[in-house]
Amino acid sequence: MTSTANLPTAAQLAALRRADPRLADVMRRLPQFPGFPDAVQRADATHYHALARAVVYQQLSLKAAATIHARVVQLAGAEFPRAEALVRLSSAQLRACGLSAAKVRSLQDLASRTLDGRLRLERAGRLADEELVEHVTQVHGIGPWTVHMFLLFRLGRLDVGACGDMGVQEGLRYLDGLAERPTPAQALRRMECWRPLRSVGCWYMWRLLDAERAAVKRT
Repeated sequence: MTSTANLPTAAQLAALRRADPRLADVMRRLPQFPGFPDAVQRADATHYHALARAVVYQQLSLKAAATIHARVVQLAGAEFPRAEALVRLSSAQLRACGLSAAKVRSLQDLASRTLDGRLRLERAGRLADEELVEHVTQVHGIGPWTVHMFLLFRLGRLDVGACGDMGVQEGLRYLDGLAERPTPAQALRRMECWRPLRSVGCWYMWRLLDAERAAVKRT
């Protein structure tokens, strides 16, 4: 896993601003895109660990997920249980860490498929985005959203349209002054003009949402 972030060129960013003037205004007002993958993902030892982390963090606040993740780490000692160690843990042990039954099943299936070769994560970097989504969503409980986050934050892909992410959808609502959050299909169509930097656009939607929430708190 590389230790450096994947960054678009200045020419690509300029083209993105020309393609979407509303996004261009956001890009001028908010911090510069730092590149993907992020530091947390770069610290994970393997693609398996990164996906396991994503499962743990699904639909939880960062604080709650970090607490549960730390408890699972304690079961193995110094790091998140490797696949061969996780399959030896009982469901009761994992549930005691705060994981739901569904997440326990997902982690067990992820570990099992990693061990027996049904899930070939060593090929992840060579697969196209759509191919990787199809391959990884065979794991119980892992859907397109989780794979999109893996593509973004682990592999550093710059053209991932994370249309199912509610933060991205809410950012688009603010960007376009909409009364309601766009559906995934509507969000995907709206992002089309961001190609080949849809990941950058998604990152700015998260930052725009952060900024809007901060403004509400100040009022």
